[in-house]
Amino acid sequence: MLIITIRTIILYLLIVFSLRLMGKKQLGELQPSELVTTIMVSNIATLALEEASMPMLMGVVPILMIVCLDVIMSGITLKNTRIRKVVSGSARVIISDGVIDQKELKNLRYTIDDVTEAMREQGIFDISQIQYAIVETNGKINFLQKEAPPKNPPEIIIRDGEINTDGLKRAKLGEGWVKKILKENGAEISSVFIMSADSDGKYQIVVKDKDLK
Repeated sequence: MLIITIRTIILYLLIVFSLRLMGKKQLGELQPSELVTTIMVSNIATLALEEASMPMLMGVVPILMIVCLDVIMSGITLKNTRIRKVVSGSARVIISDGVIDQKELKNLRYTIDDVTEAMREQGIFDISQIQYAIVETNGKINFLQKEAPPKNPPEIIIRDGEINTDGLKRAKLGEGWVKKILKENGAEISSVFIMSADSDGKYQIVVKDKDLK
């Protein structure tokens, strides 16, 4: 019994440390790769507790390896937007200008019940009052209600020094406009950390921190 108690305490502290290292507070904040990591770590910990005859290192080493792989993958996806899109996916618009994109819902395997439930959680009960609905990479749906007159939200035009063509299209802006604005602000595309703009041409630019380049 004493051995099981000691193993439980060690594994508990190890998993707490591992989750802290991943930097997520809630399960709903986890990306797919991080969720897989969490499930695998919990399964390995359970096996190490149930099999008292198993050497402790057989549980500790795999847990540390999985967490290290997750940290390495996080570093890679932080630097490479293409890999990040493959691993974590990208935000998807399911309602635009009050119109439901049924094809996008089908691709995401979301039902209208899923959408209405998410609406009620945010205090919205009328679909016709929604201007935009976006499914984030963690599966959460965010809504923008219509105003009078309706106003489109700003789109991400540049992220991590790369033009976001989807956001540019939704904002009904062109690359020529982007280059003109950057020139007026003395900035290069590669030096921009994030640039957002709406269909009215109102924009905001945040340049990359020199210490992080």
